[in-house]
Amino acid sequence: MKVIVYSAMPEDLIESLREHFEIKHIPDCHTYTDLLPDLKEAEGLLGSGLRVDSGLLDHAPNLKIVSNISVGYDNLDIPELTKRGIMATNTPGVLDDTTADTIFGMMLAAARRFTELDRFVKEGRWKAPVSQAEYGIDVHHKTLGIIGMGRIGGKIAKRAHFGFDMNILYHNRSRNMEAENRYGATYCGLDELLQKSDFVCLMTPLTPETRHLIGEREFRLMKKTAVFVNGSRGQTVDEAALIRALERKTIYAAGMDVFEQEPVSPDNPLLKMENVVTLPHIGSATHETRYAMAKLAVENLTKGLLGQCPPSLINREIFQI
Repeated sequence: MKVIVYSAMPEDLIESLREHFEIKHIPDCHTYTDLLPDLKEAEGLLGSGLRVDSGLLDHAPNLKIVSNISVGYDNLDIPELTKRGIMATNTPGVLDDTTADTIFGMMLAAARRFTELDRFVKEGRWKAPVSQAEYGIDVHHKTLGIIGMGRIGGKIAKRAHFGFDMNILYHNRSRNMEAENRYGATYCGLDELLQKSDFVCLMTPLTPETRHLIGEREFRLMKKTAVFVNGSRGQTVDEAALIRALERKTIYAAGMDVFEQEPVSPDNPLLKMENVVTLPHIGSATHETRYAMAKLAVENLTKGLLGQCPPSLINREIFQI
């Protein structure tokens, strides 16, 4: 069976795939047209970020599984894959703690102005003891509002509760009793969360319902001292509205690991703002975690093609034992 690997992959994992399959490795793939010579015979597709929809699938009549090296799968047209009987998998769980570390780091950096004051020191502007002009705001004992209390949201709540004595509010499609029982989280409506939270952390997947979930109205509901952090997808936030909220001091600061356009344009006003922490979509980007994600993606693909149920199958309804 032929498998296309379209992302960079540790060599030992490539070798493990070669024990079972014929591998075509194209680590610098940007669009499915880069794969056209091999798609016709491919039964497996493994990688991260490539849009897999009818445009690609029409060229891949033998495809049986798409293994995404990511917890998010908004790049996959799940209804279309399911209609064609193609398994879709992702890599949840293995990146939860690492991503939660990143999100909490952005909260701390934005509140205490770490990136701004790092430049302050490196540019030689530290001439005297710091004054109130350089003060930040506390994180501990504040109220954290988490929009999207899934696996990663739960890990963020754990850090907030046990590490920073924070009061936790959350908004989710359904109640998360583990978060309520273990971390004292309180379920509430979105508007109430926005009005009461000192820190607002957005962790929802990107769906038609969550696109631009946070916009002009939502920023107006937040406290003027609020810090907003987006660790979900760039399109869940109306970026123009966020820029206006920061310019008008509707909110205090923001931390962004994701943007509507990625890589972010150098002309984006967010990059010029001292009160915004900007990261290049590195939520899970450590050597250990990215290896664990790739390993799980390999396991998903291997089991799927060998007739077993992949551990992280998204469209479980199509699997026939």
